[in-house]
Amino acid sequence: MAKIQSWEVSDTFWEKAERLIPEVQRDPSKMFKRKTGGGRKPIPPRKIFEAILYVLRTGCQWKALPKERFGSPSAIHTHFMRWMRAGFFVSLWRAGLAEYDEMEGIAWHWQSIDGALIKAPLALEAVGRNPTDRGKKRKQAPLINGRSWSPVIDRRDRSQSA
Repeated sequence: MAKIQSWEVSDTFWEKAERLIPEVQRDPSKMFKRKTGGGRKPIPPRKIFEAILYVLRTGCQWKALPKERFGSPSAIHTHFMRWMRAGFFVSLWRAGLAEYDEMEGIAWHWQSIDGALIKAPLALEAVGRNPTDRGKKRKQAPLINGRSWSPVIDRRDRSQSA
């Protein structure tokens, strides 16, 4: 079996995902200038799906998609938005969960989540002071007028030079 890239879709996975892809529907109330089938040939759904997985796996921007491999990045993004609004990715996620539940079993009656809203109590001892706090003045007496310096002249007229 040949090794595939992490964004490439295997035939077995594509068989499961292809059923969930929403059909393209033309708006019946809209007047189209071209006949159905005119213009460029549409991008195959499998290539669109691989391009979306490429963006998700590599973290690249939509405009950075390899045009020679996937076609127009803006067309891929348009399909992504249309599929997202149609609920394709939610249904794909649910189908994957259901399949995993059949294979391995998910303990739905017991789930946990972990989180923390405070700093780790022993972190200061282990790593020391925060290096970004070097210039901050700590443990000093409060200054009288809120200034660390006092002006030599009480008041200066701006029209006169110093």
